[in-house]
Amino acid sequence: MTLPKILVSACLLGRPVRYDGAAKTLHDTLLDRWISEGRVVSVCPEVMAGLPTPRPPAEIAGGASGAAVIERAGRIVEAGGNDVTEAYLAGARIALEHAVRHDCRHALLTDGSPSCGGSFIYDGSFEGRRIAGEGVTAALLRQQGIAVFSPAEISALAAALDG
Repeated sequence: MTLPKILVSACLLGRPVRYDGAAKTLHDTLLDRWISEGRVVSVCPEVMAGLPTPRPPAEIAGGASGAAVIERAGRIVEAGGNDVTEAYLAGARIALEHAVRHDCRHALLTDGSPSCGGSFIYDGSFEGRRIAGEGVTAALLRQQGIAVFSPAEISALAAALDG
């Protein structure tokens, strides 16, 4: 029996792919075990879509959600005002393609990102204000039936995988 694969944000795996050129390494024994079992499929939607590292910070404008961006009712802009919606949508589609190709039914994505945020994102003001919501990749994965978890929910992910 093959163990189910898990789509995981590359920054959580220690890859320096975040907008500021840093990683957001998640040190957790569950993640370490999944890596050793060969279950992890690493993705960084922004990098996979061709955005550079480092890159200007970006947020979903006006407190909208990733679902709104997918529906073309929201947009993602950089701090300087440059609209990067199409790149983020392309990255979300590429991440979904990876999930489908590897039969990932679960994802562990970093929170806060306009791409990967699963439980919170920033409000679009670039003033560090968090709001409940999800990024465009998290929204697209959920729309396709893939369960998305944040690092704070890793125990729930483990339970879902074992269930």
